[in-house]
Amino acid sequence: MTAAQRPPAPDAVVVGAGLAGLACALDLSRAGLRVALLEASDQVGGRMRTDRRDGFLLDRGFQVFNTSYPQVRRRLDLKALRLSPFTPGLIAHTSDGPVRLADPTRRPGSAGELLPGRALPARDLAALAGLVAYDTLLPARAVKRRADRTTSAALDAAGLSRRTIDELLRPFLAGVFLEDRLETSARFFHLVLRSMGRGTLCLPADGIGAVPAQLAAALPPGVLRLETPVGSLTTTGVVLADGTELLAGAVVVATDGATAARLLPGLSAPQTRAVTTYYHAADAAPIGEPTLVTDSTLTVLNTCVNTEVAPSYAPPGTALVSTSVLGGDRPDVAARVRRRLAELYRTDTSGWQQIAAYTVDGALPAMPPPWPLSRTTRTASGHYVCGDHRATGSVQGALASGTRAARELLTDYPAAHRSAALTAR
Repeated sequence: MTAAQRPPAPDAVVVGAGLAGLACALDLSRAGLRVALLEASDQVGGRMRTDRRDGFLLDRGFQVFNTSYPQVRRRLDLKALRLSPFTPGLIAHTSDGPVRLADPTRRPGSAGELLPGRALPARDLAALAGLVAYDTLLPARAVKRRADRTTSAALDAAGLSRRTIDELLRPFLAGVFLEDRLETSARFFHLVLRSMGRGTLCLPADGIGAVPAQLAAALPPGVLRLETPVGSLTTTGVVLADGTELLAGAVVVATDGATAARLLPGLSAPQTRAVTTYYHAADAAPIGEPTLVTDSTLTVLNTCVNTEVAPSYAPPGTALVSTSVLGGDRPDVAARVRRRLAELYRTDTSGWQQIAAYTVDGALPAMPPPWPLSRTTRTASGHYVCGDHRATGSVQGALASGTRAARELLTDYPAAHRSAALTAR
């Protein structure tokens, strides 16, 4: 290829096509920059991916989609995702047996189950209702301005009893934070509570991977380059794993935290949380509703029947059960999970077939207090970094961080260059 035939160098390279990288590449492209979005794997989405296997949709780790996030509402066509909702509540298995917690504002028929003494003592019921109402109704900026502390300290301060925290809230929040000591930032906890109070938890009909796929479909032709790993960054661009140098005016690293720290010397790799999700196929659903089930023993974090939420997750006549545990996959864990599922669902699980087990080592960043809900993406001249590890461990956090990276890059990138790039198209 001659110099005249060679495509022009991009104005910006974005490394990593997870949610943060997709959001950043979209915003830079729409601003008129020539962008190369480089993804090492064969699909977009990062940790937000879905595998198709023998008629099953297998999300890489149990994931739910929250409709309330501002970035979600701004960027995605929710109708096109064909979302199916979970029950607005959960079934918590405690030492005294199963307890159903539901949102009576969305399911008025469930109000009787929340009578004092059935699910919670009257004092705890009032404290929890006040906490949810406060976080849901106040502006987000008021929630963000709170002094930070651990989630455990925030729950104690709210007046909740230790039993309610340990048997009901800790098991549920352990599945959200991927840690069971409630060490996570209370500011993030309040934002999670707010998002759940204002939105609906769902699954897309085509799996959670449909979310990044929709973002990728909006990219201009030629921007996305799959199976293109980056080996290192230079002052003038990037060097691909095959040794090819790609020149660019700016580089945004939108990878996981560990990869970002490798590519950007001086950047600290964040601590992360690991989770393993087991998928079992059963001839019949062990529970006939789209409800999340938690376990106070923490043998499992949570379990649900995906096909009760979205039937498209398995072939007709088959139920798909998703169950998550903290940490990695080991033979003894898989056997223990199957036994515990038999107890939680009160059914014989010996005939269930394990379809898959996914361990996600860096599923979420650890977010101890004081945790900054957002931070600059600038690391050096012409270099930027974004991802949920730079904001909050959520879809909103990843998209917002990618948005901020694009905004800061565009602020730094001369406007004249942007206009020239747009005109050249």
